[in-house]
Amino acid sequence: MLTRIARWLATSAVQAIPGLRETKLGVTPAYLAVGSEKHGWHLGLLVRGQRGPKVWVDGQEGPEYDAFGGPPVFSQDGKHVAYAAEKGGKWLVVVDGQEGAEHDGAMGLVFSPDGKRVAYVSAGRGRQFVVLDGIDGPGYDGILSHGLVFSPDGDHLAYGANRGGNQLVVVDGQEGPECGIVYAPVFSLDSEHVAYAAKKGGAWVVIVDGQQGPDYSGPARREIVPGTDGRLAADYTRRRTPAFSPDGKRLAYVVQKGTYYVAVVDGQEGPAYGDVADESVVFSSDGQHLAYAARRGEKWLVVADGQEGPEYGAIAADSVVFRPGGEHVAYAAEKSRRWRVVVDGQEGPEYDGISALIFGPDGEHMAHVATRSGRQFVALDGQEGPECDGIGRGSLAFSPDGKHVAYTAIKGGKQFVMVDGEEGPEYDAIIANGPSYHEDGTLEFLGVRDGDLYRVTVPPAAQ
Repeated sequence: MLTRIARWLATSAVQAIPGLRETKLGVTPAYLAVGSEKHGWHLGLLVRGQRGPKVWVDGQEGPEYDAFGGPPVFSQDGKHVAYAAEKGGKWLVVVDGQEGAEHDGAMGLVFSPDGKRVAYVSAGRGRQFVVLDGIDGPGYDGILSHGLVFSPDGDHLAYGANRGGNQLVVVDGQEGPECGIVYAPVFSLDSEHVAYAAKKGGAWVVIVDGQQGPDYSGPARREIVPGTDGRLAADYTRRRTPAFSPDGKRLAYVVQKGTYYVAVVDGQEGPAYGDVADESVVFSSDGQHLAYAARRGEKWLVVADGQEGPEYGAIAADSVVFRPGGEHVAYAAEKSRRWRVVVDGQEGPEYDGISALIFGPDGEHMAHVATRSGRQFVALDGQEGPECDGIGRGSLAFSPDGKHVAYTAIKGGKQFVMVDGEEGPEYDAIIANGPSYHEDGTLEFLGVRDGDLYRVTVPPAAQ
């Protein structure tokens, strides 16, 4: 018997999604005091109460406060919600309805990946400090705006701070060296290592677990690099973010040497190029292979394990991806104003634009969003799905077992979810970050119809 995803590859007929269930959560408020936080399975808003603003989460209203520090924040698994609120001139953080200690300020609220820990930036006596699990950290002149970063296991916290005109990174309360500038720290996936780029004494360095690497010269500057939505280029500021391999044993980053750029992998410099796109640097899932996009003259190419691919007018820098469990690399490339997916140097069909290039977790299927003559559709293993007015940004997703694919489609002013080529009911809007899959394979999203908010689920057995 063919799986649903296989049937899509065999036919483009649109059918209804079996097993889909709607649960009405309540009337969506028309007035937003500040904004919203969209999780995919939850929606949190700040709304106007009789005497002051209050939080509205999935149809349930919270108590009124004098003010809020921003919309509510959800944990990654959607099981917890928190927000900063002002009451009587003091600020406190409310987690799952429980009020915390009072402070002179509260901002930058973040959950650990497992949702068990909460950190935020507070202030007092002219200083800023980080509060972790209700405990105040040391005070600084300021906490840097790139925010608080938890390790993947939630056991470690890192952030940048300003003291006396210098910047430093603090990891688990331990201060790193003072520098002129520090960029956002990044943890390895095994949570054993942390790295960040910094400018120290006029030179750029990468600091790994507190140990400084070699110096490199060259100021940060604005670059023109390929975009991902059919445009030839997009303006961005270099992030200078190191990349760990999935096992945490390897590290790669981009440095500037004079007028050229090189990728440094495991401490070894690669060849020099006119540019190397920082966000394109990616390891394979087994950590054995590395690829990145580089520019020579006016042409872009992908370098995989030191081997150069064909040249193009542009490479979508954030599209470079390895097939799970293997060395095969794919990316979106532009030539003569037409985009195509390139897999191991082999070109696919041409489109006006390509975005959201992803492999399924089992590596058996590849999907992406394509644009042709102003219409969008999803191509799965080269088979084109039904055309529509648009595809929800960031909505394309595979199920955890890689056997199903879902996304938000837009047609005639209405939005609906497509699952394996089968069409769900129409909504006035489908909340951003959805649809998305739970670990057990359940598909879930939020939809708004005639002012009412619905939670929509599709169980794994129905897919």
